[in-house]
Amino acid sequence: GDIARCKKLGLSGYLVKPVKQSELLDAIVLVLAGKGQEDRRGIVTQHIIREERYQRRLKILLAEDNYINQRVVVRILEKEGHKVTVADNGQKAVDLLESNVFDLVLMDVQMPEMDGFEATEFVRQREASTGGHMPIIAMTAHAMKGDRERCLEAGMDDYISKPVDPQKLMSLLAKHNGKGGRATGRYSQERGPGSLVGERQERL
Repeated sequence: GDIARCKKLGLSGYLVKPVKQSELLDAIVLVLAGKGQEDRRGIVTQHIIREERYQRRLKILLAEDNYINQRVVVRILEKEGHKVTVADNGQKAVDLLESNVFDLVLMDVQMPEMDGFEATEFVRQREASTGGHMPIIAMTAHAMKGDRERCLEAGMDDYISKPVDPQKLMSLLAKHNGKGGRATGRYSQERGPGSLVGERQERL
């Protein structure tokens, strides 16, 4: 009866303590957006927050070769309801982009076989002929002067240093969500010279 009582008192939201910072922020945003009024209970609850998170979850490709970093980033993203696919090098990331649909890519800069810069170059070259734009956020091991500029010049959309800060990562996802990733994430199904893999083989 707590929710009914809160509604009767004219309250806009109801959360059970201990309250997470992310839940409190979501509750404030939803209240200001009037989401609670759309629900039959007329009040923002943790159930509504979970539903909203599910509706805005992303399909994310994580290109990262370090296992510990993989687990940390995957845990952060899955905790927020996002679906994550992991590639442990740049070549696998390119292969996955050819046959799957993603909303956004988190691209480690230093990886074996094909680094993040080279993988991004292939993606941008492909987009030049097919159209669209896949949001790519670079991840680097150290925050050094000029890193962000170098990543942007390489065709990446943004930059985050490791160890990854969860709040900063969520902010970047919100910033770049909905910028054309799903439409351009599926590259040609062909594995011949016209595909990214084919282009790399021709270069080699």
